[in-house]
Amino acid sequence: MRIIARPSPNFNVRIGGPVDILLLHYTGMASSEDALARLCDRDARVSAHYLIDEAGLIYQLVAEEYRAWHAGVSFWAGERDINSRSIGIELVNPGHDLGYRNFPLPQMQALALLCQQILARHPITAHRVLGHSDVAPGRKCDPGELFDWQWLAAQGVGVWPDQVCFDAAASPDTLSLQQRLARYGYDIPQTGIFGVRTRAVISAFQRHFRPDRVDGVADAHILAILTALLDQIA
Repeated sequence: MRIIARPSPNFNVRIGGPVDILLLHYTGMASSEDALARLCDRDARVSAHYLIDEAGLIYQLVAEEYRAWHAGVSFWAGERDINSRSIGIELVNPGHDLGYRNFPLPQMQALALLCQQILARHPITAHRVLGHSDVAPGRKCDPGELFDWQWLAAQGVGVWPDQVCFDAAASPDTLSLQQRLARYGYDIPQTGIFGVRTRAVISAFQRHFRPDRVDGVADAHILAILTALLDQIA
């Protein structure tokens, strides 16, 4: 695995505590050159620790002991300053606005190898390998439904639900669903009311764990997947 150093000016402080989140993004730009230019542009005020192009070439932009500027306004499991506890990896992909496409195998293989090394260096548990949409639902949708989380979990990076059994005719209780999503880590109201925020969180959950259906609609399958995940981390 080859890593090229391409220092970004967009970081300013060391991470003071443990790194316990690995956060994956797509660049949402037309090319790797455009993405590198932006991530290394002081005026853009955005950065990530790593960028991986579609051929699998890895660039290190910020040293892991420093806080990169990649998560923005975000939340996970009670924490709002995600940048101060996470490693951010950008995957070159034009994203939903510029021709979203599958992530090539060389890119995914490089990602898996890099993540395995990062996980060996930091106390990041499997269920805290997240997408940007997980920590910023409604605001971000990357890396999106074409990202193969199941394949990545099979490489030992992240989590995927064990065999899921459910009654398709069952209707999940909104409050119970909200409570379980909050318990998993999502920022979601626990009101029993199915509002805009709840729909956004369910869409984010679907992008990660049920990518064949991203419509923000709760059903028994979603509840069963969530229950399986909670059982795995109990």
